[in-house]
Amino acid sequence: MPVRAVAVTTTALLGVALTAPLSHARADEAAGDGPVVVAHRGASGYAPENTLAAVDRAAELGFRWVENDVQRTRDGELVVLHDESLARTTDVEEVFPDRSPWKVKDFTAAEIARLDAGSWFGPEYAGARVPTLEQYVHRVEHNHQKLLLELKSPGLYPGIERQTLKVLANEGWLDRRHVAGRLVVQSFDADSIRTVHDLKPAVKTGFLGTPAVSELPAYAEFADQINPSHGSLSMSYVSSVHAFTGPHGRPLEVLTWTVNDAETARRVAGYGVDGIITNKPDVVRDAVD
Repeated sequence: MPVRAVAVTTTALLGVALTAPLSHARADEAAGDGPVVVAHRGASGYAPENTLAAVDRAAELGFRWVENDVQRTRDGELVVLHDESLARTTDVEEVFPDRSPWKVKDFTAAEIARLDAGSWFGPEYAGARVPTLEQYVHRVEHNHQKLLLELKSPGLYPGIERQTLKVLANEGWLDRRHVAGRLVVQSFDADSIRTVHDLKPAVKTGFLGTPAVSELPAYAEFADQINPSHGSLSMSYVSSVHAFTGPHGRPLEVLTWTVNDAETARRVAGYGVDGIITNKPDVVRDAVD
């Protein structure tokens, strides 16, 4: 799910005072009657992806759902970052020039906390940090937002499912209010999502990909959503997914990614998708309202 970002707005850095909470009225304005619009890695078209600034920008634009990616450091801390390498979205090559290929799993949380995760996007974001999962969900909670949480490359991090659920529990995200409508855990790894379902059946889960229709009954045993790339979608496929009932007794949902233009947004909305994941949520909202 590639990102091509354009920097605007003011900096919201880790450690700076929290922005004002998103009002529920304004958030509800973003929902409408069409597909749910999910800010991909935060509003990553307008602020550096997976940073607190991107979460806040989504809130400023009036969006309740944000998506993020979780990985684990060498010393066992969960951090929010998309790539397995730190090189694209931080200054790790300058700070640690002899640590190629700069994999997240090879650095401690303290080392990652030193990195600038904003300057690559624009000078106004200089000094933004890679947040821990605790910091990220705290900001999402502060903004009255909802969370689509991706377990990134779980095969690299044995046990990350249980650890992620523990963090979410510690932060109050596994109570009835959150699991009923504010949290989805997704992954490209079906076994990982099955593990999440087995460990915490109440948590809503999503599989990233486009399984064959013949395989959907098996996925419906542990996944509430089938979330494919928009290029792989058709109206008939969406209808086929909706025909199956997920583990919580409701029809399977379809959230598609990563849609950043109005024409594509209208096309997939016409297929009947339940949600659209996008770097530019305002563009998609305006197209499908």
